[in-house]
Amino acid sequence: MRFEPLGQKMFSRRNWLLRCSILINIAVILYIGSQLMIGGGNNFANGGSFMLQEQQQPVVSALQMAAASQGPQQPPQQPPIAKHRDLAEIFEAEERLLANADATGAAAAAAEAAAAAAQAAAPQAPEIAPVIPANDSGGAPVVNDPSQVIGNIGAGGIGVPNAPNPELNNTQSDGYIVTGDEKELEERVRSLINCYDRDYHQQTLQRGDFWVLQNYVRAEHGEIKCHESITYTTHADYTFLDNLIPLLERWNAPVSIAMHAPGTDFQPTVDSIRYLRECLPGSHLVRAYTTFHIYFGTKHIPRAVPKPQDVFKTGYNCTLPAPYFNITSGHLYKAQKKLLYPVNVGRNIARDSALTHFILASDIELYPNPGLVKKFLEMIARNEQYLRRKAPRVFPLAIFEVEESSPVPHDKTELQEFLRTGKAIPFHKRVCASCHGVPKSKEWMSANETDELSVFHIGKRTGYYVHWEPIYIGTHADPHYDERLSWEGKSDKMPQGYALCVLDYEFHILDNAFLVHKPGIKVLKKDNRRAMLSGKTNQLIRKIIYPELKIMYGMRRGCAI
Repeated sequence: MRFEPLGQKMFSRRNWLLRCSILINIAVILYIGSQLMIGGGNNFANGGSFMLQEQQQPVVSALQMAAASQGPQQPPQQPPIAKHRDLAEIFEAEERLLANADATGAAAAAAEAAAAAAQAAAPQAPEIAPVIPANDSGGAPVVNDPSQVIGNIGAGGIGVPNAPNPELNNTQSDGYIVTGDEKELEERVRSLINCYDRDYHQQTLQRGDFWVLQNYVRAEHGEIKCHESITYTTHADYTFLDNLIPLLERWNAPVSIAMHAPGTDFQPTVDSIRYLRECLPGSHLVRAYTTFHIYFGTKHIPRAVPKPQDVFKTGYNCTLPAPYFNITSGHLYKAQKKLLYPVNVGRNIARDSALTHFILASDIELYPNPGLVKKFLEMIARNEQYLRRKAPRVFPLAIFEVEESSPVPHDKTELQEFLRTGKAIPFHKRVCASCHGVPKSKEWMSANETDELSVFHIGKRTGYYVHWEPIYIGTHADPHYDERLSWEGKSDKMPQGYALCVLDYEFHILDNAFLVHKPGIKVLKKDNRRAMLSGKTNQLIRKIIYPELKIMYGMRRGCAI
């Protein structure tokens, strides 16, 4: 029997690994080149037609095939290769692993090197979660098979292994055509969404460290059926109430607003509500549609809290200026006591108090285009194929800003003209463009307006959009906002966005629906206090909230917080 010297044997193994490394490098370079040629997973289709976000196929390298020949193994799932990554990072990762490879076998080392190469090539995102197994309760795995995509939409949608959620619209279509008959439309929507009506009682509740006066001032619409409309849910302190009537003039549907009114802010908040209901040309809209809830911390209770029925016993003196006129945030009790604004407490109070199945959880300074409610319900009534997909979904709206001297555009055609002339820009473009960047936004902006509302594109909160903070029409079934986060600390929507991603939500971006911020384009301003609080919030999210979310919702590759 012939024995090879030990040094020669080790030299042969390293020589074999070096050859495999070269094969990997060639495969990666060829893959990146092909992605650059075809535009990768972010290529844009022509025109404004409906598009389904593409799923990248994993790279199959020669090294992986060599490893597979050693025995039946599960090939590692790899994320798509980024088009603008430095190839040196990929090669360095391979060399580090190959240099440290021991005698456990060439196949194992090769598989490890292939996984490292894909990881180095993937876009860097904080706290990336691993893949969920197909039978895990966290949601369904991503469908990669192109044969599952037929035309604009998957033949059977993306399956969710959990039991069907009654809040989801999964009913089969029967060729319904919208006729304009309001009663027929309501019956059609009711039969599809399977919702239940909610109580409209006035209640005093405790919510963690807050007292809540739910339905403290109720809209005159009274009890409404869950399928009849959409509720715009929002939050504010009384200095933002100048936005309410401009919002209502475009929305013309129920509004549920949670007012933060600690300490001495309570009385001017009540006075502002009375002024809005009694003293303005648009007061009839406030009375008809707006329900006010008031909340304050348990350590900052007002000296007196009148019963709801006593608030309007006497009329308001409308010769006085609006209580919110010329009042800045520095005048507030909150500012004097250096309290943080509990933005997510307000969001959840307003949302939980909404009477309708569908909810647009938004900010009071964001105005929707007129006619959105009726067109959205007509879209639901048509129940087209993409609405019968099994995955949970929400319906994001594109958001824009306009110049301070500019009017708010009423429809998409007018918005497009504002964008062409520079009077409008995408929301927060000069503050945090990636936070509100909408998938296929360029195609959306160039697509012509149509008479009906429909879904323009189905996207995911992954890849470039991993930190997307969409504002959307959803339902009571969607995850809540984390109430430990404040407005000052930023990132207040990130935990909810992560939960939506892990639960495999689809984002059905609406084609002719949008929001416009109160006129005035925002720019990034230095705020040392918010910067300090933002750092603390990031620590809270990373060390406490994110580990909790992983336990409660699970993990999914590509989802980040």
